[in-house]
Formats: sequence, C-alpha cells, structure tokens
Amino acid sequence: MATIAEPIAKPVSRLSFLLDRRAVLGSIFVAPAILYVLLLVGVPFLLAVYYSVSAYTIYDPSWRFVGLANFRQIATDPVFQETLGNTFLFTFGSQFLGLVLGKFGAFLLLRPFPGRKIVRALIILPWAVPIALATVAWEWMFDSLYSVINWTMISLGIITRSEAPNWLGSPHLAMLCVIIVNAWRFFPFAIVIFLAGITSVPQDIVDAAIVDGAGFWRRNYQIILPMILPIVAVGLIFGIVFTFTDLSVVYLLTNGGPQNATSVLGFEGFQVGIVSGDVSHGSAISLFMLPVLLLVVVGMLRFIRRREI
Repeated sequence: MATIAEPIAKPVSRLSFLLDRRAVLGSIFVAPAILYVLLLVGVPFLLAVYYSVSAYTIYDPSWRFVGLANFRQIATDPVFQETLGNTFLFTFGSQFLGLVLGKFGAFLLLRPFPGRKIVRALIILPWAVPIALATVAWEWMFDSLYSVINWTMISLGIITRSEAPNWLGSPHLAMLCVIIVNAWRFFPFAIVIFLAGITSVPQDIVDAAIVDGAGFWRRNYQIILPMILPIVAVGLIFGIVFTFTDLSVVYLLTNGGPQNATSVLGFEGFQVGIVSGDVSHGSAISLFMLPVLLLVVVGMLRFIRRREI
C-alpha cells in the first residue's frame, strides 16, 4: 500500500517572523514620518540654536560663541517689543474672529436650504486658495483709491469720499486688515471643527434640552459648547501655532508697515536674518517663539485633559 508523503514545511525566515510582531511593523511604518520630521524640522531647529548663540552674519561667517547675548539684545529692542505685541494681537485677534465666524457658519450649514452641498464645498475655498493669490485680491479691496469697501460705503451714504479710510496706510486699520485676512483664511477650518463637534453630540441630549425648555442660545452655550470644547481646543492649538509662526499675510499685504505697525515675529525674523543678513539675531528672534508656543500648547492640552476627565 502506497503511503502519501507529508508536505515538508518551508522554513520561516527570520524577517517574516519579525514583521509579524506589531511593535516592529508599526515602527517600520512610522519611521518615514519620523525621518521626515527630523530632517525638515529637527535639523533647521538645531541650526537655529547653533546660530543664535553666535555672532554669525553673512558678512562675517566665522562662528564665534556669544552665549545669550543675542537674546538679551533683542529683548531690550523697542522694535522687537512692539513686534511681540503685534504678534499676540494678530494671533489671538484672528483666531477669535475666525472661531466666531466658524461657529455661526457651522450652525448655518447644519440647517437645510437649497444649494447647501454646493455652499459646503465652496466654503473650503479660503483654506484651499493659494495665500498669495488671495492676498492680492484683499489688497485691491483695501486699496486707498479703488477699494470696493470704500466704494460700497460711499454708495450707501455711510461716508463721504473725503472720509474714506486709508485701510493699509493707517497703523490701527492696517492691523485690523491683516487680522481680517487671516481670520478669513482660518474660518473654513473652524467651520469643519465645529461641524465635527456639533454632529458628535448625541441627539437625545439635545432633544432632552428642548423638552426642558432650553432655547437656542442656552442650548448651544450651556450644553453643546461645553461638550465640544476639547475638539475646539485642539483646532485652536493648530490655529495658534500656525498663525504665531506665519509671515505670509503680513509680508504680502503690508510688508510690516506702516511704521512697523503690523510686523510680527516671523516677518521680523525673516527681515533680520535673511534680508539684512544678521543670521544670529534672526535665529534668536525665531527661537523666541518656541517657549511662548510651548506654554500655550501645554496649557491648552492640560485644559483638554481636565475636560475629558
């Protein structure tokens, strides 16, 4: 009687055995992202630290250690102090305005109306349009001669032609302009955050509040908003970090003027370090943003953790 030969098991390679382990496979998948961050963030950060404690300039490239002298010099500079105040005003002013617009925009998009799907698609345009193109359009809207805003107010009889404001020529109005433009960029992201948060609230809780007699404002500010606050805080962290380090709106719209009224830390670091060639002081200005952002992020993350508990 013939016997059937048993199949010989193929030897398992050591590599396939390692890939079966979740920790090893996960590390392999995460490694490209970590390498990307180290090369594009870690290396420039170390170079900034290296230059900030030196007297390095493009005119004198010999590296000479000066310690914290650069940080002391910029901290006592009146221009830097004004720039730091402008940065806080620009960041928190635009984030507050963007959150307000995003909240009311989310409530409007939750209601059924003709063309809602088209509006939901178009509302992302400020976030998707290249900032250079969008800022040129805003610059024409704020132009001292051809401003459509001034033309509308003159046509409605709100102001006369002689009273038309010079939006980008007045220090206070110029800061208001850059805040409006940055809030316009941010509010589609805020709408998405609020839509995600509001739709995650169980409908039973909302129905119970309606039965208990809670009106629209009480329902949204005493029930829905506290429940979605951790989600909003995460979006706000991203908005603050990106706005605090951003220079594109200021650079394209006002170039820091008039009279340094709209200069922010990112723009000042670019002007000093790249345009003027003082790499050491430019690096010190850029690194000055790090502890401020670290405190803000850590504080907001602790707030989110307490809310979740």
